[in-house]
Amino acid sequence: MKFSIDRSDLLRSLGHVHTIVERRNTIPILANVLLKVEDDTLFLNTTDMDIEVTESVPAKVSIAGSTTVAANTLYDIVRKLPDGSSVSLEIPAGENTMFIKSERSNFKLGCLPVDDFPQMSKDDNMPHQFEIPAANLRMLIDRTRFAISNEETRYYLNGIFIHATEHNGKQVLRAVATDAHRLARFEMDLPAGAENLTSGVIIPKKAINEIRKLIDEAGDTIKMSISDTKLQCSFDHITFATKLIDGTFPDYERVIPKGNDKILEINPAILVNAVDRVSTITNEKTRAVKMVLNGKVMTLSATSPESGSATEELEILFDNNSVEIGFNAAYLMDVAKQIDGDHCRLVLADGASPTIIEDISDDQSLYVLMPLRV
Repeated sequence: MKFSIDRSDLLRSLGHVHTIVERRNTIPILANVLLKVEDDTLFLNTTDMDIEVTESVPAKVSIAGSTTVAANTLYDIVRKLPDGSSVSLEIPAGENTMFIKSERSNFKLGCLPVDDFPQMSKDDNMPHQFEIPAANLRMLIDRTRFAISNEETRYYLNGIFIHATEHNGKQVLRAVATDAHRLARFEMDLPAGAENLTSGVIIPKKAINEIRKLIDEAGDTIKMSISDTKLQCSFDHITFATKLIDGTFPDYERVIPKGNDKILEINPAILVNAVDRVSTITNEKTRAVKMVLNGKVMTLSATSPESGSATEELEILFDNNSVEIGFNAAYLMDVAKQIDGDHCRLVLADGASPTIIEDISDDQSLYVLMPLRV
């Protein structure tokens, strides 16, 4: 096996696939990247048994072949080579060592057998196949992933739930994430081919984060194929596959309040900055901030037995009588930061009920925040 490749091309491809590999791995072969060269093309493949990424990139192939080497080590070597350099990789016949050369740099890496490299089982029955604009998928992830739960006991909340549904007489593809303290919902026009995705699937958090990285370098459109157990995305010359979470996502509609009637409008950036300042003295565990709405003034306050107290007043548009409610400052800021416009709307009922938060200029997103006792 022998081939050469531009350092920038190899670095870019390794950058896409090596992040799947865990730095600490109890199974040695899972720390490796599978390299296969033929027909002037290098194919790279990594997996953690739940996620698999395959990428192809042009290369100058002298001797076709395949092997596996430590993914993170190879990435670190290539990353540190000079810009604009060419990299030569070779395994002499009968040996199990890869020789890497670039200008005056020389490295030797041990290899593991290709036959030991695991392959995710192929799913030929992918009933839901559709295309989605990269910009829409990017927004879908960005608007919801912050609310994914990290609690392992409720594993069915450890991802984003997507499904086809109807809203205001229109067919939409909806994404929902929640950790039981906050809920994020995003919806877009339903792509052709996703009409039967009514029962929905849960995409794991790690897969979501890896897909998000790849989107930035994808073309305008991403092809998606979904079965009951697996999701596959095609990004130009990259194929990404992941197992889905085997669980039932809760009935999130029950969490979204229907009777809230008190409406507050405020600039989200101003709100975030004020909450950030007041929460400086809060307890790190609860981060509790009290919000008092009275006419055209919002008073934010926080107290801590150790640090003292803080208050700040903001001008608001509020259409109701006085309301007092408490929130986790970090959760409130996470939601407010999702709003790109100059005005967000908080729809409240009372100090003990969930609050809806919306971007006035964006009807695709909706957020629900549970209150805290303060």
